[in-house]
Amino acid sequence: MNDHSPKIPQTLPRQSATFTNEINSEIRRAAATGIYDIRGGGAKRRVPHFDDLLFLGASVSRYPLEGYREKCTTNVTLGTRFAKKPIELAIPVTIAGMSFGALSGAAKEALGRGATLAGTSTTTGDGGMTEEERGHSKTLVYQVLPSRYGMNPDDLRRADAIEVVVGQGAKPGGGGMLLGQKITDRVAEMRTLPKGIDQRSACRHPDWTGPDDLEIKILELREITGWEKPIYVKIGGTRPYYDTTLAVKAGADVVVLDGMQGGTAATQDVFIEHVGIPTLACIRPAVQALQDMGLHREVQLIVSGGIRTGADVAKAMALGADAVAIGTAAMVALGDNDPHWEAEYQKLGTTAGAYDDWHEGRDPAGITTQDPDLAARLDPIAAGRRLRNYLSVLTLEAQTIARACGHNSLHNLEPEDLCALTVEAAAMARLPLAGTNWIPGAGGY
Repeated sequence: MNDHSPKIPQTLPRQSATFTNEINSEIRRAAATGIYDIRGGGAKRRVPHFDDLLFLGASVSRYPLEGYREKCTTNVTLGTRFAKKPIELAIPVTIAGMSFGALSGAAKEALGRGATLAGTSTTTGDGGMTEEERGHSKTLVYQVLPSRYGMNPDDLRRADAIEVVVGQGAKPGGGGMLLGQKITDRVAEMRTLPKGIDQRSACRHPDWTGPDDLEIKILELREITGWEKPIYVKIGGTRPYYDTTLAVKAGADVVVLDGMQGGTAATQDVFIEHVGIPTLACIRPAVQALQDMGLHREVQLIVSGGIRTGADVAKAMALGADAVAIGTAAMVALGDNDPHWEAEYQKLGTTAGAYDDWHEGRDPAGITTQDPDLAARLDPIAAGRRLRNYLSVLTLEAQTIARACGHNSLHNLEPEDLCALTVEAAAMARLPLAGTNWIPGAGGY
């Protein structure tokens, strides 16, 4: 007897939008180990970013500049408020703080070489100043961090500017980590630490508990350096209006504002993905704070956290920044996560472009390692040239956009040159949604 009943079609399995494969994998990892996940890099989740903004090029209502015939200036001066010797940079793209310890000595040298060739500055990071970096950096910013690792007054005086790090975008309110396998004899000596023992940086400075104490610390740093050096204060993107206000009131010459897309050498994954706010959401409140104090442009604003292209540079400056800082992008320019090393990345259980276990010190590219054999793979001269080339492209792209908007300086870019593609980006950047006059939360239509 034939069965003529219709067959029930097989339905496709549905993955949960809440319990994704990635989430389930992390649950299983946590259940197996009992420890939280540590990694480097920046946030991997999608949040509103500079890609959600577009420039409004010149047409009839605006007159563009002619190609490369008409000048578009890029230079910037940082530290004009109180410092006797502000620093002069040829381009408004600087290199963010990345420590020796997290990075190899060759990588730090390459950063110094590339920045110098491009006419900009680089920054020490946690753990002190290396001779490679000082020797090859025309302009070097010395970071003062809660850990005090490598801190000494002589190096303060050898620097061209000082950056007091209060917070970092990838982990505002949290400290960094450096695992024992990266604490070699040299790193241990510079940081006054035992060799091979895991180290965690403090999350707050031992010298102060609030903005009044920060003011005292800044005065102390100025006295140590004869009031010559610009003093930066770096804040992680959380409450940018109030943090910028307090940093300026404490005496900062420059505020460095780091959004959540900024990278880190190592911290808890839960910090990277769930603490802080997007870079795009940080800029306008910080600029508003400077404007409310009548100090916009007198106190310079450097924005960092996910800067990758000349368009990103131009957009940050149009929103009110005086300069930007890059970290992860600079490492990629040096050669990090290069598919050239794909076979070795796969041996580590990852792939080029996804490798973020920098804290383990096994980077095949020789950048985030203290292993002498791996570090020897990086040629600091060639890597420095690659960084210079990349910085040149960023600058040329930003100039091209500025000219198209009718400006003869990157510093003349303004919010009116931009519109937003999404409601979220429009609200965060306080820009009209494309094709409308509507700024979410500001009325209009």
